[in-house]
Amino acid sequence: MLWRMRAALPDRPGALAALAQECGKAGVNIVGLQIFPGVDRVTDELVLSAPDDWTETDLRELVERSGGESVVAAVCTEVALVDQPTRYVQAARAILTEPASFPDVVAHLFDADVDAGDDVMELTVGDVQVQVRREAPFTAVEHARGAAMAELVSDVLRREMPQLASASGRMGQGMVPEYAVTGTTVTALIDDQVVGAATVRPSSVDEPDSRTVDLQVDGAWRRRGIGTRLLTEAARFARSDGAGEIMLTAGADNQAVLPMVLSAGLRARIRMAGDVLTVRITVTPSRRRSTW
Repeated sequence: MLWRMRAALPDRPGALAALAQECGKAGVNIVGLQIFPGVDRVTDELVLSAPDDWTETDLRELVERSGGESVVAAVCTEVALVDQPTRYVQAARAILTEPASFPDVVAHLFDADVDAGDDVMELTVGDVQVQVRREAPFTAVEHARGAAMAELVSDVLRREMPQLASASGRMGQGMVPEYAVTGTTVTALIDDQVVGAATVRPSSVDEPDSRTVDLQVDGAWRRRGIGTRLLTEAARFARSDGAGEIMLTAGADNQAVLPMVLSAGLRARIRMAGDVLTVRITVTPSRRRSTW
C-alpha cells in the first residue's frame, strides 16, 4: 500500500538516515522523497510502500522512533510519484492556457483539494484572495511557489482583462439584456426570455452578516458579462439590506468565477475545499485597479 507522509525532522546531520533506517527495519520502502528546508527543522515528504495492514498510527510511531514529529499521512496512488518539477511545469502550462482555472489548478498542485484542513495558503490575484486548505502545514517553500504561480496568473490576466471587458460588451446578434428586479431576484432577459438570474437569500442565524447568492447564467449566454452584472446587482442589493458580505458556491472546476469577480471589481476570498469552490465577497463600494 502506498502512503504519502509528511514529517518534521531535526535539521542536523543523519536525521533522514535515522528515519530511513527505521523504515528498513519495519519493511517500509521509501519510493519518493521531497525535502522542504526550514530554519531549525526540515519537512520531508515521503511516498512509502508499507504493508497492507499499516495505519497512520503505525507510520507516526515509526517517525517518532527516529526523532521526527508532526506526522501527517494519507493513502495515495502512483500519481504521487510524478516528478515534482514536472507537476509545476504542467500547472504553469495549464494556467497560461486557461488562467481562470487557477483556483482548481493550484489546489491540485498542492494536494489541497481532497478535504478541508486546518492550514491555509492565501494567494492574491488582483483584489481576489484565493485560499486553499489542507491538513498538512504548508511550508515556506510552498508559500513561495504558490506566490509565484499567483504572479503568473496575474500577469496573464493583466493582458487578457481588456479583451474580456470588450468581449463582455458584445451581445450575440447585437442583443443587449434587460435586467429586472423582483423581490430579492435580479433577472437578465433577452426578448423576454430569462438567460440568467441571481437570487439573494435571507441571512442565517449562524452568519447574520452574510447573504447567500444563487447565480445562474444560461450556457449559451456565458462569457458576455451577464454574470458580472448579476453579481454586481446582487452585491448592491445585499449591501442595501445591511449585509457585510455575499457568498456563492460553485464546482471546483468552474472557470467563470475568477474572471467574473475580477471584472466586477469586487474584493473576494475564494476558498477551495474538496470539489466545492466557495466565494465570499465584501459588499463595499466596488473599485477597479487601473492595471486590470
